[in-house]
Amino acid sequence: MLRLPVAALIIACMATSALAQEREPEERQRLLDLAYTLGESHALRQTCEGVNDQLWRSRMVRLTEVEQADQGFDAQLRERFNTGFAARQGEFPLCDTASRKAEQQSARKGQALALKLSQSMRVVQRGETAPDSMAEIVAPR
Repeated sequence: MLRLPVAALIIACMATSALAQEREPEERQRLLDLAYTLGESHALRQTCEGVNDQLWRSRMVRLTEVEQADQGFDAQLRERFNTGFAARQGEFPLCDTASRKAEQQSARKGQALALKLSQSMRVVQRGETAPDSMAEIVAPR
């Protein structure tokens, strides 16, 4: 599965020092798209792993913490996450082959968005620590 590479790319995006309000409009849109995809991923993962699984929700929380967006943009990010969650939760209420396939597609979409974001942002200076730990990444099921 693509879970590990997607999580690594999301963390790479969060490791930059640019705040949401300092980003170009296309980067802000990518952040919104990533929030939606994280919401989709959260719903799809919970379908098979149960409602106590908070992996993608915790990544979204971390994203909003690191971005330190102004109140309006923070609300937009959260709304996009919730919209993505609701869309996939309604579409895939049961864990089956279709929901697993949708989870993989969502992972690929998130990976592409995170890669675009990471390519357009400043590189973390040597010696700085990333704001999130790679040790928290869950191995594929």
